[in-house]
Amino acid sequence: MRINFIIMVYNEKSNIGEVVTENYKTASVFKSNKIDFCCNGNRTIAEAANKQNINTDELLDELNNIYKSNIDESANFNSWPVDLLAEYIQRIHHAYVEEKLPIILQFLDKLRKVHGIRHPELHNIYELFEGASTDLTQHMKKEELVLFPYARQKVKKDINETSTIANVENPVKVMMYEHENEGDRFREIRTLTNDYTPPSDACSTYKVAFKMLEEFEADLHKHIHLENNILFPKLIKT
Repeated sequence: MRINFIIMVYNEKSNIGEVVTENYKTASVFKSNKIDFCCNGNRTIAEAANKQNINTDELLDELNNIYKSNIDESANFNSWPVDLLAEYIQRIHHAYVEEKLPIILQFLDKLRKVHGIRHPELHNIYELFEGASTDLTQHMKKEELVLFPYARQKVKKDINETSTIANVENPVKVMMYEHENEGDRFREIRTLTNDYTPPSDACSTYKVAFKMLEEFEADLHKHIHLENNILFPKLIKT
């Protein structure tokens, strides 16, 4: 019999997207276990654990330990009005993506030219990130021109008068589909980089580039989580 003295707040039926929404510190647990909580957040803890061949009880222990030992110090984004949340996402996460894309691309381009013969996977990594750069730029622009203005109109209660969106669920579905594509793309990048582990012969540029890639993916996970699990449901909710 397993004796558990941990305060049990989460259970095997808990939705992983909702768990991270309530306490973002739990994201580190899912990340360390390679569980996608942003694009595939609409799953139970048991489903996610089984998919990764992880012991469900041990995963729950990790999550409930976080609840017991820490009060979430991050902002309670779930309590924010949609216009403020949209503004935050644009100013923090969209700005981060816009700043980092050209820098990381430059580093990856240099890596593939200098080390591509010995490490041919660098060419694939560059092409994947270049695709992400193009698609994310277009994706964010659509959000800023369509969904974020809708969020502001929703708060002002003048949607019927000014919005050109007949059914907000349609653009939301498109955005979530594109989020899923990015999740797939970065899972492939993570595999090609061996979980962002530089090879033994890596130079400083190599190490910095992989570190930037890892940080970019981490920010993208939080970015997508805020939209998929908090902002979009609020926009759809009447």
